[in-house]
Amino acid sequence: MVKMAATYTGELHCEVVHAPSGSRLATDAPKDNQGKGEAFSPTDLVGAALASCILTTLAIVAKRDSIAFEGASAEVEKEMASSSPRRIESLKLKITLPTSIPADYRSKIEHVAHSCPVSKSLHPELKIPIEFIYV
Repeated sequence: MVKMAATYTGELHCEVVHAPSGSRLATDAPKDNQGKGEAFSPTDLVGAALASCILTTLAIVAKRDSIAFEGASAEVEKEMASSSPRRIESLKLKITLPTSIPADYRSKIEHVAHSCPVSKSLHPELKIPIEFIYV
């Protein structure tokens, strides 16, 4: 179990503290929902969690299999639904991986990317297309 605490600090801002590490982050409502967009919105954090979870999970598998993984990166584009209720409609990801990953290993990596814990925790209606680029 991991504890986190969020405190509302005013003007649609919150501060979130990760209890085990003391690490802090700020959130703000997005500009399209009465905020100033001065920090991650709570829904932005969902996208960030997914991107970082995929990279972390891939790195664990690559390390276990002695595959070099340094330089991998992920970009995520969050799209909100235009209908009510307000919710995330899609999280489009672009995963950039090193060309040093063997061709016969790539299907395994791509399968694992769709199986990270954050991905498996999201609503099944959420669209999560992933594009893989090897450079």
